[in-house]
Amino acid sequence: MGGTKKKSISQAEKAQGPQEGTSFGKQEKKSQPGKEGSQPKQPRTVMPYLDEGEVEKVFGPMKAITIYNAAKSLGLNASVTSALLRYLEDKNLIERVGGYSGHYVWRVTGPS
Repeated sequence: MGGTKKKSISQAEKAQGPQEGTSFGKQEKKSQPGKEGSQPKQPRTVMPYLDEGEVEKVFGPMKAITIYNAAKSLGLNASVTSALLRYLEDKNLIERVGGYSGHYVWRVTGPS
């Protein structure tokens, strides 16, 4: 009654691995020059220190600051960026102007 299905001849041969004279099975990947040892870029997970001048420099050109566009421009995780934006809002360097349910929109406050 139940059990595993009997494999076809070609599937059984493939499961045994590559043998001499056969062209099926996994082929070795050839490394590309310049790609050896390169790792995918990982976002930082440590909250950077931003003073008032740096906030103007980083977020000044943006009309609207969201968690995701700030994370991309700073190279941070979204969770770290969210904490950073809340911290900057507490310091009155940016202000919340819209959004809902955690998806807020901020803008840089003018010089005081």
